[in-house]
Amino acid sequence: MSTPVNAEQAWQDLQRIRVPQERVYDEVERSASGGPRATYATAALMWLFLAGLGLDLPPWGVVLAALAYVALLGWLAVAHHRRSRVQLHHSRYDWRTLATFAGGAVVTGGTTVLAGRLVEPLAPLAGSLVQATASAAVFVLFVGPATRWSTGALRGRGERAARVEAGR
Repeated sequence: MSTPVNAEQAWQDLQRIRVPQERVYDEVERSASGGPRATYATAALMWLFLAGLGLDLPPWGVVLAALAYVALLGWLAVAHHRRSRVQLHHSRYDWRTLATFAGGAVVTGGTTVLAGRLVEPLAPLAGSLVQATASAAVFVLFVGPATRWSTGALRGRGERAARVEAGR
């Protein structure tokens, strides 16, 4: 009842219909940062939060602003995650992903603190506008290269895995 199968022909058919791995990595690289909209939306939220802190809010106002900021960032992350077409298995994230996240926090946080110290002599509102602009600009400038660096490792690791699989 079964028909004979030519192994070589079956292998060629499998390679022909299989989604090329390069396209998958291209999609991961393209969707990793969320595109410019997610970056600019995050930078705009950061700018609004830091500029709003210059309004000399009471302590409960600062806490309320911080909670709103964190909630909006969380909503933005969830919205981007749901829209993403490609999701990597947790084992595909390596030390570069953690280094990018930690480096971004250090660079952006350091810029925020340093700009805050440098603009102390200015009026609170003007100082907070300078601080917010500097921090948002550093964030936008950091995100692109850092994301390309952290996702660039995926392509090389996939090629190594393919060579190991072909060697079997």
